[in-house]
This record gives sequence, C-alpha cells and structure tokens, in this order.
Amino acid sequence: MPRPAEPGRSALLDAGAVVAEREGLRGLSINAVVATAGMAKGSFYHHFSDRRSYVIALHRRYHDALTAAILADIGDPAPGMNRLRAGIAAYLDACLHTRGTKAFLAQSRTDTDLLDEVHARNRSVAAFIEPDLGAVGWPDPAAVAHLVVAMVAEIALVELYAGGPQQNLRVAVIQMIDPDSRGDARSVHVE
Repeated sequence: MPRPAEPGRSALLDAGAVVAEREGLRGLSINAVVATAGMAKGSFYHHFSDRRSYVIALHRRYHDALTAAILADIGDPAPGMNRLRAGIAAYLDACLHTRGTKAFLAQSRTDTDLLDEVHARNRSVAAFIEPDLGAVGWPDPAAVAHLVVAMVAEIALVELYAGGPQQNLRVAVIQMIDPDSRGDARSVHVE
C-alpha cells in the first residue's frame, strides 16, 4: 500500500515531471524517475504500487496545480462571459508555462492508464463553465461546455507546438461562444 505524501513521494513526482517533459509519457519509466530523483528503486515502491498508479498521481498533480493557478488568476467573478474569457486565458497561459504540458495534454489522450482521468477532468471543467454558458444564453450549456473544453484543449496544443500564444485562435474561440464579441480583438488577451 502506498505511503502518504512526504518528501520522498514529492521528490519522485518532481522527478516524473522532469522526465515527462523531457521524454514524454512513453519515456516515463520507473528507472528514469528514480535516476532523476537520485533515489533507489525500492523507494518508488514504498510510495506507489506500480507505474500506473504513479502516472495517475503525476497527472492529477499536474492538473491540480494548473487548476489552482487558473482559479488564483481569475478570482471569484459571477458566472458569465467575463469569467469564461478570464478562465480560458488563464488556462492557455498556464499551459504554456507549466512543466509537462505536452505529456499531460497531448500524450495523456492516448495513454490507456490515463483515459479515465482525462475524461473525468474534462467533465469537471465542463461542469465548471456550464453556468458561464448558461449566463451567456446558450439553451444547452452542458453540450456547449463539452465542446468548449475540446476547443480550448486543442488551442493549448497548437500554442504548445507553436511555442507561444496564438491570438487568432484565442479570439476565434470567444467569438464562437459569444457572437456579440465579434470584432473584439481583446477577447482573450495575452499578457
């Protein structure tokens, strides 16, 4: 049974983020993680039962940190277009500046160990933005929320591979969600 969080567990997760960024999820072996952490292989098994449980913990940690950064950035505005716009910008900016984004956004979509995690996280984000879309006036905000999550995740990947923000895509997604914003180039401003 895995031990609760402690410095050794954190060191292994930190090392995994480095390996995932450098080698991707396919290169995320237990040997690579313990070598990067400077720990014995047995230490890994004191904290994680197997590679699958480790990768899930690493994925959750990445997304929990991303969520915390986004929520800190947007504050607590009332549901609506301003909150949605701020959240999308915060998410895209955080993806560009967070270690392991390629592994945990692109590669996690095809990693069978993470499929349930990816789907659960997407449902959670969709549920969070559903009130924003309802406030904008969408008749089926749940369906639109699902599509917005997919569009924004795709923009994050395009920006990641391009090496920076793609303002045209950021503006386009806002204009697709809120036709009243057409012509508003500040839709998802990059700072």
